Amino acid sequence: MQIMKLFGLVKVIHVRPSVREVTGPLQSRTFQHDFVPRDPNAKPKRFKYPQFYDPYGPRPLPSDKIVQLAERIASLLPEERRQIGPTLSERLRHPKLQPIETEGMDLGSQGGGAAEATKVEEKKEKTAFDVKLEKFDAAAKIKVIKEVRAFTNLGLKEAKDLVEKVPVLLKQGITKEEANDIIEKIKSAGGVAVME
Repeated sequence: MQIMKLFGLVKVIHVRPSVREVTGPLQSRTFQHDFVPRDPNAKPKRFKYPQFYDPYGPRPLPSDKIVQLAERIASLLPEERRQIGPTLSERLRHPKLQPIETEGMDLGSQGGGAAEATKVEEKKEKTAFDVKLEKFDAAAKIKVIKEVRAFTNLGLKEAKDLVEKVPVLLKQGITKEEANDIIEKIKSAGGVAVME
């Protein structure tokens, strides 16, 4: 009787599909390490690096005709050498280079005369000012920090660190009226601020 129950149980278990039958064969990966062991007795490879890096690779030597031409150019007077560029561009029919408009660009010291002229105009029409804290009384430090916090929206620690770095810029790019207002507030608190 028990044997019959056992056979019935085996049939029931055998009739149910297993996970492997439902999902199919599962993919298996064996561990493959990326590190390839090298021979400990092998010497490292020595590469020959060029003295100067040339991204285009080695160039062929110039022909004798080019070498002779270079020697002739080198032997010319400086005035004659200055005429080579315009003459070659005319002969080879290169288009004439048009001057680039630099108006409105900030070229710094590269702009030459045009940049200096615009700087003079900027100085005349200056609308943005900076306020710089020059010094303050030690007794008035707390009052100065409170004033700095009022117009910079900084926390207490940041305002304290800023004030302790005297001389320091407090506010940049503000109007003249705002700058004068800040200077007066700092002066009444016991500090000295200037407008730049």
